[in-house]
Amino acid sequence: MSFELLKRRALSFFKNAKSDYEHGDYDLVLFHVEQSIQLYLKYLLYRKMGDYPKVHSIVRLFKDVARIYDSKELNDFLNRNLEAMYLLEEAYISSRYLPREYDKEIATRILKVGEEAIEVFKCLESL
Repeated sequence: MSFELLKRRALSFFKNAKSDYEHGDYDLVLFHVEQSIQLYLKYLLYRKMGDYPKVHSIVRLFKDVARIYDSKELNDFLNRNLEAMYLLEEAYISSRYLPREYDKEIATRILKVGEEAIEVFKCLESL
């Protein structure tokens, strides 16, 4: 698999999140933002290491990427948004096992966090 496919899918999931938001599917916003972040982090790891851990914890993936890229900016982003990242992990799990709904307010916040994450990720690509 080309590692560029991971990035394309990550960006596609984020487009899906925006569409979900416009259609009022707020629980899917969280799921798609989580998938977007997870795949983008795996893409960044693959760029540097030629592989990535087969895990679904975006908190762990954030920490791995921050360490491997030696990125203070990514560490700062994670520290500011740690609760949101744990919420996204919960949304990923609950989408499969526990019916859970999220409202417009949390979807709005998570969409904004997702946009900020992608901007930070794009900056790392130049390293």
